[in-house]
Amino acid sequence: MNFSADENVQMIRQTVKDFAEKNIRPHFMKWDESQEFPVHVFKALGELGLMGVLVPEEYGGSGLGYHEYVAAIEELAKVCGSVGLSMAAHNSLCTGHIMMFGNEEQKKRWLPKLATGEWIGAWGLTEANTGSDALRMQCVAKKDGDEWVLNGTKNWITHGISGNVAVVLARTGDLLDSHGITAFVVERGTPGFRGGKKENKLGMRASETAELIFEDCRIPDANRLGNVGDGFIQAMKILDGGRISIAALSLGIAKGAYEASVKYSKERQQFGQPIANFQAIGFKLADMATRIEAAELLTHQAANLKNKGKSVNKESAMAKYYASEVSVYCSNEAVQIFGGYGYTKDFPVEKFYRDCKLCTIGEGTSEIQKLVISRAVLKA
Repeated sequence: MNFSADENVQMIRQTVKDFAEKNIRPHFMKWDESQEFPVHVFKALGELGLMGVLVPEEYGGSGLGYHEYVAAIEELAKVCGSVGLSMAAHNSLCTGHIMMFGNEEQKKRWLPKLATGEWIGAWGLTEANTGSDALRMQCVAKKDGDEWVLNGTKNWITHGISGNVAVVLARTGDLLDSHGITAFVVERGTPGFRGGKKENKLGMRASETAELIFEDCRIPDANRLGNVGDGFIQAMKILDGGRISIAALSLGIAKGAYEASVKYSKERQQFGQPIANFQAIGFKLADMATRIEAAELLTHQAANLKNKGKSVNKESAMAKYYASEVSVYCSNEAVQIFGGYGYTKDFPVEKFYRDCKLCTIGEGTSEIQKLVISRAVLKA
């Protein structure tokens, strides 16, 4: 089951690794400190085809599969989780939603700009009081002739300010009705649509997170994705695939923390020898390596099923749940291995430690993943 041995996967991995070392590593701490969203980096990723990894070539994308996608996110996250997160959100959520549920005219209209990185995408599901409880959303869309009028606010939106276009889920029916939500595409510059408060976060600070605000925002019916009332069902399918990307993000952070720990443990001397020689450190590295290997297998298992067009509901939840928790475990152990130095910003593990926690929260908390998994297991 060595899905990473494929020539395409190896090529993508090396390309992204080289890009990250040259364009991200020298600057990532500056972006983190200033909370700068480095738009130019994503334009460059677009030139490499990484802003449309899964998009067919006919729409300007790379036309690759999920194993390549996982490898790309992983290599970015080894260096900077923020860049990996933004690349994943752009691909899996906004671009993925249009690709999966847009009609031909909509795909031709928006996918080429998204896939090439000319435009950056956002995806709006979450609200202040509706995290896991999405059916209680208060953002509404009302039909007025051939237009829809949107009113409400979305929270915790990646690229909420800088995104050029957003896929937005709004209530078009009754509260708590799973068939009462519809998806719309809203372009930046549309009257009544603006970005709001930017969040001041613990980690992933170079990945912009902000509000989307709609005040009598009018959009044509041509911007509706799929049938009226299908939005929530669409969103759940998008999240099934999106969880593979968060698993990949988690995997990259875990590997980054692990690789830094191995290197440091061989260099750091205590009691006249490298600390790698001490069993206490060796056992930590053994546990990290084993958990990373298991997380990688779960992630590529889900990617393999996704490539085959099969349901990944349970498998992507397992991959996301386990890989995100492994990311936290490995980052925590890395700080311990580095000791006092791990608590400073002079070494990379401090940032891995801050970044990793979001992986257990975004795109469905660990608790929600266990709910999804348990339902699948009991249904079988």
